[in-house]
Amino acid sequence: MLAQLQLFESRDISAPWNVRVSRRARRLSVRVYPGGRVEVVVPPGASPATVHKFVHTHREWIDRRVSDLSSAKQAADARPSSIELRAIGRTYSLAYVPTSSKTVSVRSARGENALRVSGAIESDRTVALALRTWLSALAREELGRRVSAVAVAGAFHFERVQVRRQRTRWGSCSASGTISLNVCLLFLDPAVVRYLLIHELCHTRHMNHSKRFWALVETYEPDCKRLDRDLLRAWQDVPGWVFG
Repeated sequence: MLAQLQLFESRDISAPWNVRVSRRARRLSVRVYPGGRVEVVVPPGASPATVHKFVHTHREWIDRRVSDLSSAKQAADARPSSIELRAIGRTYSLAYVPTSSKTVSVRSARGENALRVSGAIESDRTVALALRTWLSALAREELGRRVSAVAVAGAFHFERVQVRRQRTRWGSCSASGTISLNVCLLFLDPAVVRYLLIHELCHTRHMNHSKRFWALVETYEPDCKRLDRDLLRAWQDVPGWVFG
């Protein structure tokens, strides 16, 4: 099957490469995620020869991006001194306080952009897990409020919002009207996040990427093409500890 296509004969078969067929894809594209994982997204019907040619054409760029982002994997367990969440215009400073507690807690002072990470903080991995839990709770609150505001402004209707920490997509919309959003959106530029919310809400009217769909998106966001390109490159803005 195409999804099992080996991209480079010389690469280790355990290398983090994947070919994914997407009914939503209009053209071939390649994404490099933090840690150096590569995903080639292709539309239905694309032949293995076409995929090989596409990868060969972009191999220099892919290898460069893998090199740039592989360092994120090494830093996955590092404890940050600050966390910048551009989507909500907030930067948190972090203080690490060891206590006798067997768990790790993350607390923020009301009205202050400061986090106190306390407890059994000897392990960077445990600290990163606690920070991801805190980040997910914040994302549910902040992204949920923003998608509701965009929906009201555009007269969209959706059933519910769920926020998850995903490695391959920023958002999605189900046929039942569930909007799924990625926790990592908090690290992105507000304009890019707003575009993604519009994109997913437009799927409540068109569950495809037809001309009518894109025309609708452009009605609400005239700069959608540039923002869509920015979104594809935005994984580099997500710190490694988020993926731990």
